[in-house]
Amino acid sequence: MTFDAKTPLSPVSPEVAAPVDSHRREWLAKSAKVLAGASLLTLVDPLVRAGAWAAGSDAPEKTDVRIGFIPLTDCASVVMASVLGIDKKYGVTINASKEASWAGVRDKLVNGELDMAHVLYGLIYGVHTGTGGPKKDMAILMALNQNGQAITLANKLRDAGVTDGESLGKLMAGKKGEYTFAQTFPTGTHAMWLYYWLATYGINPMQDARVITVPPPQMVANMRVGNMDGYCVGEPWGARAIMDKIGFTAVTTQEIWTDHPEKVLGTSAEFVQKHPNTARAVTAAIIEAGKWIDASPENRRKTAETIAAKSYVNTDADVIMGRMLGTYDNGAGKKWEDAHAMRFFADGSVNYPYLSDGMWFLTQHKRWGLMKEHPDYLATAKAVNRIDIYKQAASAAGVSVPSSDMRSTKMIDGVVWDGSNPVAYADGFKIKV
Repeated sequence: MTFDAKTPLSPVSPEVAAPVDSHRREWLAKSAKVLAGASLLTLVDPLVRAGAWAAGSDAPEKTDVRIGFIPLTDCASVVMASVLGIDKKYGVTINASKEASWAGVRDKLVNGELDMAHVLYGLIYGVHTGTGGPKKDMAILMALNQNGQAITLANKLRDAGVTDGESLGKLMAGKKGEYTFAQTFPTGTHAMWLYYWLATYGINPMQDARVITVPPPQMVANMRVGNMDGYCVGEPWGARAIMDKIGFTAVTTQEIWTDHPEKVLGTSAEFVQKHPNTARAVTAAIIEAGKWIDASPENRRKTAETIAAKSYVNTDADVIMGRMLGTYDNGAGKKWEDAHAMRFFADGSVNYPYLSDGMWFLTQHKRWGLMKEHPDYLATAKAVNRIDIYKQAASAAGVSVPSSDMRSTKMIDGVVWDGSNPVAYADGFKIKV
């Protein structure tokens, strides 16, 4: 079968193409297999039932859902849920809205112009806590992807002998001057990866460097004209710098935190309160889209060709394709197949909104002075990360969930994060504000 990125993909199976009115029967059948003879309502705990079926129906309250996205590879599962027609299976229509900046996404989520968004994990927490902007109760319905971001340095640094964080630290310590690095939003993921990486090598991002905020699609152009020495952003804008021969990849974010959380499906708490079934339906559709993307290299190729279109990422498919498939070239002589490239499903482990993931961003906001006092880390994470909605959606999509709301990882500096003592963790870094 040939594939044309300009036309919608055919549904991958009769199940994906199932009409809306058959979805409820399909979902009931799946649930019945889980606990033979049990009624639907006994499959979930009482608190979950109260949230999603308070009105006595699982039908979406709002069927047309406007979801914002930024032109990045990791918008893929939102886009493909719509392109493949998976959203219709769950009784909703996803209207993907291309946005210019994360600040714009934030404002539209706050004022209700967007129902949901493909959005930075830390941005949602920043809005919820009122860190550096308007305060509004927010919700994370699921994680959209793990891994797949990078820190790109300008070729002038490579010419000066910089190949990695250690050599950058030595250069900046020995050759004083103004070094400028860009991230995409002050409380977002890219800022936190950049700051963590610099600090690992003795560079205090708040004292030793100038840090600016630049929208993702504008990173390459700004580096080309010399406005920055380096930047952290999502793909394909790391690969684009290499193809344009203006920079090189100093580190991938999966090297900073293997299988780290990245973008999420974010919305306001008010939207979830008013439209719990819609929240569940959209989440289920995007879980299933992520599963489809990860199912085969061919599906990943088709996804890259689809999202490369002008209406989405607006770049050549080849720029997206390589790193989408895990094939990396750092632009400085190193090539490899990355075992932890961007992923969208991984048996559902990608999508689960772990409480410890949300808490980590809060610890870094505190570390870098974005928050003056320690928040109640666990309570905040429980309020924002809507595990109840996620579990309903996972059940609807036939996806298992992890046994714990917390997970553990060893970061690039050897420090272990497991969510057990966030206050000590946030205060324990040698380099901080």
